[in-house]
Amino acid sequence: MDCADLDSARSGLQKREGIPLSQLNAIGAWTLNDAAPPNIPNLPQWAMSHGVHSVVWTNLKPKFGTQTNPPTADQVIDYLKKLAGARRDNAERYIRLAPRQIDTLYRRRIEAVLHWTPLSPPS
Repeated sequence: MDCADLDSARSGLQKREGIPLSQLNAIGAWTLNDAAPPNIPNLPQWAMSHGVHSVVWTNLKPKFGTQTNPPTADQVIDYLKKLAGARRDNAERYIRLAPRQIDTLYRRRIEAVLHWTPLSPPS
């Protein structure tokens, strides 16, 4: 997402992810010269190398069904395998359009098992 300012980026992410206005604190943000976020220690170096001045991300607490701990990779795979129709199509598109630098255990397992490899975003 390319935005003119940090507020526009937050608003765009909030709308895209369906985050209620009451949970705007669920959007993480970083701006040039800020310290690196604890969970993203290399963010300043990555941003500088890509000419990025600000970054936003969803900072939602883990939730998987009724479970409040992060799901295991196997639970994620099982869940995705059970999806059908538009829900499956939407999940696959969302995962495949995530930026390539989002390199997580989940993504590696999804690629290996479901073969949902990254796609370039539509122009």
